[in-house]
Amino acid sequence: MAAPFDLNDDSVVVIIGTGAGGGVLANELAQKGVSVVALEAGGRYLPEDYINDEWESFGQLAWLDPRTTSGDWRVAKDFSGLPAWIVKAVGGTTTHWAGASIRFQDHEWKALTSYGPVEGASLLDWPIDAAEMAPWYEKAETKLGVTRTGDRAGLPGNNNYKVFEKGALALGYKEVHTGRMAINSADYDGRLACQQTGFCFQGCKWGAKWSAAYTDIPAGEATGNLEVRERAHVARILHDDAGKVMGVEYFDKDGNLQMQKARIVCVAGNSFESPRLLLNSASNMFPNGLANSSDQVGRNYMRHTTGSVYAVFDKPVRMWRGTTMAGIVQDEARHDPSRGFVGGYELETLSLGLPFMAAFLNPGGWGRSFTTALDAYENMAGMWIVGEDMPQADNRVTLSETKDQWGLPVANVHFSDHPNDIAMRNHAYKQGIAIYEAVGATRTFPTPPYPSTHNLGTNRMSEKPEDGVVNKWGQTHDIANLFISDGSQFTTGAAENPTLTIVALAIRQADHIASEMAAGNI
Repeated sequence: MAAPFDLNDDSVVVIIGTGAGGGVLANELAQKGVSVVALEAGGRYLPEDYINDEWESFGQLAWLDPRTTSGDWRVAKDFSGLPAWIVKAVGGTTTHWAGASIRFQDHEWKALTSYGPVEGASLLDWPIDAAEMAPWYEKAETKLGVTRTGDRAGLPGNNNYKVFEKGALALGYKEVHTGRMAINSADYDGRLACQQTGFCFQGCKWGAKWSAAYTDIPAGEATGNLEVRERAHVARILHDDAGKVMGVEYFDKDGNLQMQKARIVCVAGNSFESPRLLLNSASNMFPNGLANSSDQVGRNYMRHTTGSVYAVFDKPVRMWRGTTMAGIVQDEARHDPSRGFVGGYELETLSLGLPFMAAFLNPGGWGRSFTTALDAYENMAGMWIVGEDMPQADNRVTLSETKDQWGLPVANVHFSDHPNDIAMRNHAYKQGIAIYEAVGATRTFPTPPYPSTHNLGTNRMSEKPEDGVVNKWGQTHDIANLFISDGSQFTTGAAENPTLTIVALAIRQADHIASEMAAGNI
C-alpha cells in the first residue's frame, strides 16, 4: 500500500473519480512511476460485498445524492431525482456496467462530416480518428479481456439470447452473436470465467467481469505510487494567480474540508459531476467556471437513444438466467439515412429482475395490463436499444438551486429528445418487436428509456477552443494542467456502449501526461 501523500505535496497528480476513466488513468500513471492521489466520493466494495438483490444492491452502490431534472424526457417525469443509474464507489460504474465492449465505427469519429449538418443538433467531428485510436483500443481490449477479440472465445448464449438470435436470423440479420464482452469466457488475468449467475448489474461476485474496483485500482496501489481516498467528496478545484490549477478541496469521510495540492488535476466524475465541479469552481479569474471560456461546459449532454422491448412467449424463457447482456444485433448500427435518421443503433439482450421490472415496465400504466405482464414474467424475453443520439447545445448540465449535503449546488440535467432520436427509437421498437414476433411472441412491450447509464458529452473534445472544452488529449483548452478523463469528453456518442472507448482514451491520456511531465511541459 502506498504511504499516504502529504496534503501539501504539490508534485502529485490528483484524479477525481475512480471509474473507467479515472481508475484506469490512476493505474496507468502509477505504473509509469507517477505519484497519484485519487479522490473517490463513494466507499470501497469488493466482490464479497456485492449483493444479488436488485433493490438492496441499488441502495449499496448507486449515486443517490440529490440531482434535479428538466426537459421533456420521461425520466424528468417519472424519476425526477434520478436522472442516471450510476455508481458511487471505488471503481465507479465499472461495478454496475454490463460489460459490452465495442469499438466505434470509423465514420462515427467524424459525425459532422459523415452525416452532414443536422438541424437542431450541434454535431462536430472528433479531433481524433479510428486509425489513431486502433492501438489504444487494442491495449484496452487486452486489459479488459474482451471476448471475440484476440484469441478469446465468445460467451455462451442463454435462453434470452437463443430467442433473440432465432428471431434476428429469421429477419435476415447477419451480425448476431453473444457480443464482445469484458466478461471472461475462460479464466484470464487472474480472474475466473463467468459463472452465469445473472446479477451482472449488481457487481460481479466472481470477478469474471472487468471492473476497475478489483483490477486497476489494486494494481495501481501495489506500485506504491497510488493512494485512493474513499468517501472524499470534491467541492472545488483551486487555481493560482497565473490561472494554473494548484489543488483540490474536498470533504473527507468525517465531513472535514481538506485541500490536496496538485501538479495536475484530472476530472473523471462522469458527465454530471465533472461539469458540475468545473462550474462550482468559478472564481474572479474564471467567473463562468473553470475551462469554460467557450461556454461549452455542461452542454451537449448525450445519453444514447435507448428504450427496451420485452416480449411474452407461450413457454418459459427465464431471461434472468445467465449473463445479463451477452447478445447483440449489429446490422442496424450502420449509417443509412434511408431509414429516416442519421447514425445507427445496436440491439442487445437485457433482463431485469422482478423488482426493477415492476419499476420500469410500462405496458400502459397500472391495472390489468401491468399485472398480466408480470404474471408472464417467466415467459418473457428482453432486449435493449442503444443508438447514437444527437448532441444539442441546450441538452445540458447546469447548477441547480438545490444544494447537496455539503451545501454545494447540485447538477440539474436538462434533456429533450431530438427528432432524429425519436425516429431512431421508433425504428428500433419496430425491429425489436418484429424479432420477437418472428419466433411467436404472444405480446410485446416497447418500454421507454430508463434513468441513463451512458452519460456522455458535457465537456466535449474539439479541435477549436470555441467549440468545446478539451483538446484531443482531454487537456482543457483554457488550463494546461487540467484534464478531463471520463465520458464527458466525448464529442459525439456513436452507437456503441462507451466504456471501452473511455478506457482506451484513459490509457492514451496517461501516456501523454507522463511524457509531458517528463518533458517539463506541465
